[in-house]
Amino acid sequence: MEITKILAEAQDLWMKLNLRVAILASLVLQAFLIFFAPIRKRRSKWWITTPLWSAYLVADSVALYAFGLISKAQIHGGTSDSPIDAFGHLLAFWAPFLLLHLGGPYTITAFALEDNELWGRHLLNFFIHLFSACYVFYQSLPGNKLIVPSILMFIGGSIKYGARTRALYLASFRILRGSLLPSPDPGPNYAKIMEGCVAQEEANSQPLIASLPSSDVGAEGEKFLDDRTVIKEAFFYFKKFKGLLVDLIFSFQDRKESMRFFRSRTAKDAFRVIEVELNFFYDLLYTKSGIVHCPSGYIYRAISVSCIVAAFASFYVLNKHGFHKYDVQITYALLLGAIGLELAILGMIICSDWTIAKTETSEKHHGSLFQGSNFIEFLLKFKSESSPFALHILSARWSKSVSQYNLIDSRLRRWPKWFEKLIDARLRKWPKWIEEPLSLIPLREFFDDLKSGREEPYNNKLGELIFDELKRKASIANDLQSIKEMCATRGKWALEHTKTGVDWKVWS
Repeated sequence: MEITKILAEAQDLWMKLNLRVAILASLVLQAFLIFFAPIRKRRSKWWITTPLWSAYLVADSVALYAFGLISKAQIHGGTSDSPIDAFGHLLAFWAPFLLLHLGGPYTITAFALEDNELWGRHLLNFFIHLFSACYVFYQSLPGNKLIVPSILMFIGGSIKYGARTRALYLASFRILRGSLLPSPDPGPNYAKIMEGCVAQEEANSQPLIASLPSSDVGAEGEKFLDDRTVIKEAFFYFKKFKGLLVDLIFSFQDRKESMRFFRSRTAKDAFRVIEVELNFFYDLLYTKSGIVHCPSGYIYRAISVSCIVAAFASFYVLNKHGFHKYDVQITYALLLGAIGLELAILGMIICSDWTIAKTETSEKHHGSLFQGSNFIEFLLKFKSESSPFALHILSARWSKSVSQYNLIDSRLRRWPKWFEKLIDARLRKWPKWIEEPLSLIPLREFFDDLKSGREEPYNNKLGELIFDELKRKASIANDLQSIKEMCATRGKWALEHTKTGVDWKVWS
């Protein structure tokens, strides 16, 4: 009887707390993803990526679970010490917070490229959850004391959820490819060109032929780049070569222009530009940066943040008589948490490379509004490696390490015998009906990859070696045939150009 009574009390306690725990857990998961999702750009260890991947998947599930609990609480009249009407008003106010959480953080919209291709599923879920929130709000009518803050949060949450779906849509392969394709161009009017040539011949004059761009890509004097110029040049090449992500080709003029630029740089500056450029690519595919750093993005963020702040002010001045004090505290936690996260996101947006690059573009096209901006210079110093604020640790663009796979280690190193028996189905002495399902799990392949893979720190000497080799190969890549031969001779190329006593051509 005692055990039954304890279980009944525990069940009653859980029925009272499950909704509140779910909503607060959803808020905590959002905060975790906002601050820790960028870490996977700098660390690729499994013990870092696994918690992030789990939080990314669980965040949506917790929000959906909370939606279900809200609907159930409305149907059964609530499970709170507050009056049923007052608790129903709070439920209508809490539901838009879940829309806000389902909108996802600024720092991660997709964990893998395949997530972008599921934008249609997210769009359908968006409409379903929007309808659910509207239904919860409708159930609280008439006489809802929180109608004003509920509507404000509903607007802010809907905008943020829609922005996540739009970010996934624009980063999907087909849509991104379509956005980068140039408008149809019929090409030159050859009839008019020939008419001009005939007319010039009849007039005994030479035809005017447009000169082709020079193929000279010789090296200029090396110039060291400051941080501001590195971001500006990286953003320029990011926009020019975005098509490589979706299998589009670029012109020979673009190729020659980029070769001319990188040949005149040191290895350190060249890798700095590539580092920032790849960071732009990452933000475009995995975060909301692509839709935030544009005029419409600034507008939607301003509207959503204003709605959240206005909802907090409206709830603060409201007479809260009839509401349970713990429910009021939870509501304040949700409001302050939403405002705090939005402020953190605003700081990340201001300190991002996108802001500096967009400012440089504004200087070029709209005069000297930001020319010599002290604020941009302050940001660059704040993010530099020599900064005393150590912000560069949080804003680092990659891990400064190179993954390696040691073929010799993969063949010679062995796991302990007891571990070999555990991961190898052929060595297990278990019944056949257990052994067969376990043999389908490739544990050995998984652990062998962990055994042989390792990371080595990147250094300037390695960068100079790679850069000099690329420049040497680029100098002989004069036509398509030489480029094909170069790409086809991977290991053979290195062996033939290594000074050893073995004639490797004999072995080929």
